[in-house]
Amino acid sequence: MTLAEYVASLSQNPYFGAGFGLFGVGAGAAILRKGFQTSMLLFRRHCMITLEVPCRDKSYQWLLQWITQKGARQTQHLSVETSFLQKDTGQIKTKYDFIPSVGQHFFRYQGAWIKVDRTREQQTLDLHMGIPWETVTLTSFGRNKQLYYDILEEARTMALKQHEGMTVMYTALGSDWRPFGHPRRRRPLHSVILRNGLAEKILEDCLDFINNPQWYTDRGIPYRRGYLLYGPPGCGKSSYIMALAGELEYNICVLNLSERGLTDDRLNHLLSIAPQQSIILLEDIDAAFVSREDSAAQKSAYEGLNRVTFSGLLNCLDGVASTEARIVFMTTNYLERLDPALIRPGRVDLKEYVGYCDESQVELMFLRFYKDASAAQIFAKRVSEKKRDVSPAQIQGYFMFHKHSSSDEVLSDVDKIWSLG
Repeated sequence: MTLAEYVASLSQNPYFGAGFGLFGVGAGAAILRKGFQTSMLLFRRHCMITLEVPCRDKSYQWLLQWITQKGARQTQHLSVETSFLQKDTGQIKTKYDFIPSVGQHFFRYQGAWIKVDRTREQQTLDLHMGIPWETVTLTSFGRNKQLYYDILEEARTMALKQHEGMTVMYTALGSDWRPFGHPRRRRPLHSVILRNGLAEKILEDCLDFINNPQWYTDRGIPYRRGYLLYGPPGCGKSSYIMALAGELEYNICVLNLSERGLTDDRLNHLLSIAPQQSIILLEDIDAAFVSREDSAAQKSAYEGLNRVTFSGLLNCLDGVASTEARIVFMTTNYLERLDPALIRPGRVDLKEYVGYCDESQVELMFLRFYKDASAAQIFAKRVSEKKRDVSPAQIQGYFMFHKHSSSDEVLSDVDKIWSLG
């Protein structure tokens, strides 16, 4: 039988014909399916734009709040987020926000439909936040990236407005910074009364640093600034830093060097990722390390309690890997306990003593409470005549004790200042 006759006989075989037909249908369906998948892939690649925001990104919380305002009204599938608001009176009010839940949601923005995919990995945890790993993905038609830029910028502006006129305190949690407590109202700089000209001197120095980065670049000087405020407790060191942050419209990152588990690498990492426009505050720096001149036994016992080394701190402040565009404030009650290497120029650029009240400070504090100029002068003289050191905290405590008293009653009981302190 020739080849042509063999092929002709197969074509007349009903079983072969049915199988060939089924094969053809299957092959055609597979080709169509593959073509559809390829077409959809090309369509998504060239005609749609996607933005993925993981929960570790700084804009993640901003975006969730923005979706709450823009998208929660257009979906029936919600999850609740409970927060607390602190009023000016200090009263705490509970607030419930309804956020689009895990899944798909659609809403319109600037005339464009946007699909929101909120996914959560139950098997994967964010170790720093202690919550399941979550991602929000935005998808829309077109190729205009400006749409997503506008969304993120609007979300950032919305978040900043919530903290407008407030100072946010950050604390280190794991390898990241997290807001600590409620944002605080900015404290006016004039409410902290230091010796004449000191508050203005530090403020002017900070403003000069912030406004002149090019000066440092032109001279090859690292763009960072370190301050040390030292003096007895209760004299206004921390209060002034809080007020200064409000005046500069900065936030404060409080770092405890005595925290267990804080290593040199983690310290360096935290300083390098501190939130922008923030003051890094190292309080009571004398309690974190002993001087290199102290006994070896004392240093050995102390190092057993703290994993941050002194050399590690020095390198973070002024080493080759230290970050720039940074303001660091350190406070101490005992300047003599600090190692000279820690407070040398380059690590501490400005050292200022914040001490007990002089006569002018006492007079200004009296005027803040009682508005009686003649009585203020008398009170300040009576305090100075006692020849005893008095801190602003003691003076303020005395005024608080007499907050409903007349100025004459305040003048008659000056000796009580030291008993309250």
